[in-house]
Amino acid sequence: MTRKNSNLQRWVTGLVLAGALLAVLICGSLEVLTVLIVLVIVGGVWEYNRIVFGPGFLKEKTVGIIFSLLIPGAFYLGDFQMLAAAVAFMLMAVFIIFLWRVNERTLDIMTVAKVVLGVVYISFLTSHFILLRKLEEGIYWIILVLVIAIIGDTVALYVGKSLGKRKLIPVVSPGKTVEGTIGLIVGATLSACIYGFFFLPGISVVHFVIIGFAGSIIGQLGDLCESAIKRHYGRKDASSLLPGHGGLLDRLDSLIFVAPFAYYYRVFVIG
Repeated sequence: MTRKNSNLQRWVTGLVLAGALLAVLICGSLEVLTVLIVLVIVGGVWEYNRIVFGPGFLKEKTVGIIFSLLIPGAFYLGDFQMLAAAVAFMLMAVFIIFLWRVNERTLDIMTVAKVVLGVVYISFLTSHFILLRKLEEGIYWIILVLVIAIIGDTVALYVGKSLGKRKLIPVVSPGKTVEGTIGLIVGATLSACIYGFFFLPGISVVHFVIIGFAGSIIGQLGDLCESAIKRHYGRKDASSLLPGHGGLLDRLDSLIFVAPFAYYYRVFVIG
């Protein structure tokens, strides 16, 4: 496929996803968003399992998906005892499966770590979109997260292609450059300030400078973390589910880092 066609696929897929998500946010209830988050989590955990486990390991994969579903349920209900129970029973379940398999293959405690990481990394972080939606003006806060991550990523892509010379962390993500990262920070910060001025006017622009600046860096770290996991297992994309983008995790990587930051900044700093 030519670069021109690849870019066209990327834009078409991105616009379709953005339109569908905005429709859910604007027209849908908290329940509708929660269902969407659950579907995204299932897809993300499925991709993660394919990357880190490969074929087999059905018991571990099943446990990961089951407990990944309990976390957004706990966030939706506001029941943090349920969340604590989900974590406790998940740990017990994966350790029991680990002991069950001792005689089947070489002793490898990493199977436990892989399941736990998948649930915490994908389900727990992604479920913060439910908490954001529960906030006053929660829809606008979710869109702010999207603005920071998507506009920052887009600016980074084009600045990196046109001006990028110095590699950021080539062993993790060979395509990322220092110049692209600077473009990401500037683009995300400016877009956050403009968005906040028009849609969240009751909040000082200083907060949006901080959220945009810090959020862009945190989002970039999320992107690099997912790239490191894929690089370790010799994968370029999480899957081929989204034409021009790769898989769900390739789109979620920065978003699921920015969402918790935005939520806790709003709750503990802005109040």
